Amino acid sequence: MKKVWIHIAALTSMFFWGFSYIWSKIVFETYSPLTTIFLRLVISTIFLFLYIYVSGLVEKIDKKDFGLFAVSALLNPFLYFLGENFGLSLVPASLSSIIVATIPLFAPFAAYYFFKERLQPVNLAGLILSFTGLLIIIVNKDFEITANPWGILFLFGAVFSAVFYSIVLKKLTFKYKPLTIITWQNLIGSVYFLPLFLVFEWKRFSAIIPGVDTISSLLMLGIFASSVAYVLFAYIVNRLGVIKSSLYTNIIPVFTSLFAFFILGETFTNQKIIGMAVVIAGVFLSETGSRKKEKIIVTDDD
Repeated sequence: MKKVWIHIAALTSMFFWGFSYIWSKIVFETYSPLTTIFLRLVISTIFLFLYIYVSGLVEKIDKKDFGLFAVSALLNPFLYFLGENFGLSLVPASLSSIIVATIPLFAPFAAYYFFKERLQPVNLAGLILSFTGLLIIIVNKDFEITANPWGILFLFGAVFSAVFYSIVLKKLTFKYKPLTIITWQNLIGSVYFLPLFLVFEWKRFSAIIPGVDTISSLLMLGIFASSVAYVLFAYIVNRLGVIKSSLYTNIIPVFTSLFAFFILGETFTNQKIIGMAVVIAGVFLSETGSRKKEKIIVTDDD
């Protein structure tokens, strides 16, 4: 029964992350990506700290671990959100979620670099297949890129930040509760973003009166996407490990594509649908190989 709740937690976090692309698109109609990120993190930090103190779940941080928390927050939310939000502002929500879904493809390569784990041929095959799918989506019949190249680069920057973040996050989950990790991570991330917000965005921000849709979407981003979803994901990383947890990110494009179709009115051509299917197939191919390798290692250890 406990294992069932772990999977429910994983699906819930993916649902909120899938919807976060829609909420972000709505906020972008009023605020820039940088302002959106900063406000999202401030809302999340306030919400999480209030919850911690009301519930009595205060956990002390060792001074020697502040450096690890600082690195974690630098990777995510700082670098990840910069890449994701600026990329999302330049390309459709469905394509953004597809690119972010390639995160599990790169995890084995990071594991090889940091832990010298041997790469499997299936990892390379999955990587090639997924990039083929992306090319199908973003390149037209005249071999011209139909999506904004800068948006694609920003999104892949977010992907690589997330891969390295998962490694740091795993280390933190050995010692701290997911709630504590995400609360301090978002607080430090807010501090990182504060100078950028004050220098580049404050004047424009102070002159805008947001509407109900903008405010409600910001609250949803702060409470559900940046708080609840991240706490749940840190929990499943601790319980299932990085590779198994990352498998669930394959579901994000499915949620986002459905939400984008019904809420944002995004259109889906046959080329786009085929490309999305090829990308997801490549991710699943890579994940299947990683899971088989993991089972072999466990069997050998036993």
